[in-house]
Amino acid sequence: MNIKNQQPLLVETAWEVCNQVGGIYTVLRSKVPAAAERWGNRYLLLGPYMRTHALAEFEPATDYNNPIGKTVLSMRQAGYEVHYGYWLITGRPNVVLFNLQSVAGQLPKIRFDFWNAHKIPLPEHSDLVNGVMAFGFMALEFFKRLVMQIDHQQNPIIAHFHEWMAATPIPDIRRMNMPIKTVFTTHATQLGRYLCGGDNRFYQNLPFYNWQKEAAKFGVEGPAGIERIAAQMCDSFTTVSDVTGRECIYFLGRKPDVVTPNGLNIERYEALHEFQVLHKEYKDKINQFVMGHFFNNYKFDLNETLYFFTSGRFEFVNKGYDLTLEAIARLNYLMKRYQVRKTVIMFMVTRQPYHSINPYVLQSRAMLEEIRQTCDAITKQVGERLFYEVAAGSNPKLPPLNEFIDEYWRLRLRRSVQAWKTDTLPIVVTHTLKDDNNDQIIQFVRKSGLWNKADDPVKLIYHPDFITSTSPLFGMDYTQFVRGCHLGVFPSYYEPWGYTPLEALASGVPAITSDLAGFGDFVQKNIPEPANKGIYVVNRMDKNFNDAANDLAYKMFSFVQKSRRERIAQRNQAEQVSAEFDWSILYRYYEKAYQWAMTR
Repeated sequence: MNIKNQQPLLVETAWEVCNQVGGIYTVLRSKVPAAAERWGNRYLLLGPYMRTHALAEFEPATDYNNPIGKTVLSMRQAGYEVHYGYWLITGRPNVVLFNLQSVAGQLPKIRFDFWNAHKIPLPEHSDLVNGVMAFGFMALEFFKRLVMQIDHQQNPIIAHFHEWMAATPIPDIRRMNMPIKTVFTTHATQLGRYLCGGDNRFYQNLPFYNWQKEAAKFGVEGPAGIERIAAQMCDSFTTVSDVTGRECIYFLGRKPDVVTPNGLNIERYEALHEFQVLHKEYKDKINQFVMGHFFNNYKFDLNETLYFFTSGRFEFVNKGYDLTLEAIARLNYLMKRYQVRKTVIMFMVTRQPYHSINPYVLQSRAMLEEIRQTCDAITKQVGERLFYEVAAGSNPKLPPLNEFIDEYWRLRLRRSVQAWKTDTLPIVVTHTLKDDNNDQIIQFVRKSGLWNKADDPVKLIYHPDFITSTSPLFGMDYTQFVRGCHLGVFPSYYEPWGYTPLEALASGVPAITSDLAGFGDFVQKNIPEPANKGIYVVNRMDKNFNDAANDLAYKMFSFVQKSRRERIAQRNQAEQVSAEFDWSILYRYYEKAYQWAMTR
């Protein structure tokens, strides 16, 4: 900070501090190293004490002889359970966590006092809202005591709150005229999340929504009201993208002062010259899954096969799954029409309720492993006998290798292959869904006929669970799976920022995003010729669904036609451009927001 003769204290408050829930956890955790480097001991985070998560991420402090420690001791003396220590992530920042149960008996009064001061209706029986009110109350009590421990002329306090779940102290800090500068960041508006899924002209209709009526319609008057009052009463208001900024004008009644785009700690993804080696290693693992899934029915050339993927929460319209499915159906048509001799496999990785992994998928994989082990045994036997025959004989001619294989292994291999082969088409969904009749992805497959037929160059694998290293299907974690793919597809309709394409780029994988995603909008405005760097942006703002589907299909079709050499070059470009999104660069936007608050 460049505030003359002052050393501000930054206190960042969020529900996700030491609490791994939702995407904001990724924002905070990845941003902390940059924040800790700039602020040092003048940086503190506040969060709720969630014991299960805290056991893995929190380390208690031993030195309380400082303003933060003294404030914590003051709260404990008043009967509150407060934990003070360090968040065990890169940067190891100071953190204070509040056990919300320690004010459970005061909740009726806390709720009434908040309503009495701000007239925001709160639902009666919402555990989340009750937790939010308890968290906000304890955070406010902390700030009341903190201002008494420091010279706020020399060390002014900047209190930064993320999302409505942390924002209830903002209007009370203003009402009490406390010597604290407040910053509020909304990562996505409450109403935006609800409205966009049911309105295909959401962005065009923004000026015509009545926020109060819509909040009542969806039963979110409390969260929407807290979000709105926090935006209007903070000293500096930010959001993560210009796309979300438009929502803020109409739903929150204030234009953001600063746009604070999300970044990553790119160092975590860096592979330097090894990124192509890692791609091959993890692609080979995906190859094993693909062979087990498809080759018992028909085969294709794995050297001419491209792996596309999309992933994220199951929000069929918001995440652009509907557009992706329509586009791959059109890509299938284009590849047939122009006789492109390649295969594309689209993996859709999201979480939906399921009973178990489909037993046929597991059985096919197990039988393929049996065939592999048999082939390995035959190879070993042939190798040993061939070596003995060649070394012991005087005849330089290569003997017939078939003579070296025992009849037992021939029979075992023949039986294994015959048992493995099937006339049933490869399964689309890897798990048995609890409600496949109403699953929107399966409904599209039924309508479009994308049943993984042999003559279809585009195949579909729907994996209704997140990929982890413990999964028996892939045997690797999600980041490794991403590195093994060729293209990430994320044409979101509603995405305030969007980490998935950025994570793909950081792994050296080109990605498709949309101009309705905060990330895509930022790319268009700040990255020259993004397609040359492995970032494709689908225009959805000014196009209807049909035109956007064509745009996406032709972008994928263009990628399919690239040579292997061109794809390798683009992977290199993708990894390099991801460095532009490191927090060491993007943190300057937050510094601008803090500067704005200090000078108000």
